[in-house]
Amino acid sequence: MSEWKARRFWKEAIIAPEAEAAEFGILLDGRPLRSPAKAPLVLPTQELARAVAEEWNAQGEVIDPQTMPFTRSANAAIDKVRAQHGEVAAMIAAYGDSDLLCYRAEAPEELVARQAAAWDPMLDWIKARHDIALSPVNGVMHKPQDFDSLMKIKGITQAMNAFELTGFHDLVGLSGSFVLGLAAAERVKPAQELWALSRVDETWQCEQWGRDLEAEEASATKERAFSHAMRFFEFSRTDIAAV
Repeated sequence: MSEWKARRFWKEAIIAPEAEAAEFGILLDGRPLRSPAKAPLVLPTQELARAVAEEWNAQGEVIDPQTMPFTRSANAAIDKVRAQHGEVAAMIAAYGDSDLLCYRAEAPEELVARQAAAWDPMLDWIKARHDIALSPVNGVMHKPQDFDSLMKIKGITQAMNAFELTGFHDLVGLSGSFVLGLAAAERVKPAQELWALSRVDETWQCEQWGRDLEAEEASATKERAFSHAMRFFEFSRTDIAAV
């Protein structure tokens, strides 16, 4: 028995500004687009609405959800994150107390030096930019971070809207680092460079033991998701004009 696939039922997707808010819906041949939970798909910026509309207009005869990352992320923001904003914000903020950049190898010396060269500048950046002080430790045993800094991290996540938080969730979760996630959200470095910083240990292992093609493929998939999350976050920001 062949698998049922949803087929295109509309001719054109267009952006529809909301009458009483600085938000934007999507119309499929005049009908409002809704999320899987049947909530109106209303987006916080024109840039994000344009990205979603382009995905729907690009569909062929058969709908392929894998080619609609902005739509999927918008659905998650509306159906999941909005209803659990406080819980999601707290979960992401918790990464600050066990940030990837703070757990350093004790040996060999070359790896220790490589981690320091890659990660220390990012810890310096978040201290200078946000007055958040995170201290690195040797080994994998958890060491609580400065309470005031953790409260500042919590404040950053709580202040994000549901759409920003959806993108930020992936930036932090994929990289394993609140610091790198925030640097991505603020466009401190290109996605490729920040992703490479999150893979210092894996790159080292590959150099020592050889390539693992399956692991490389999985990493490439995550890198693409990381890059998408950067764009989704930027398009979701209402405090600046997205570019």
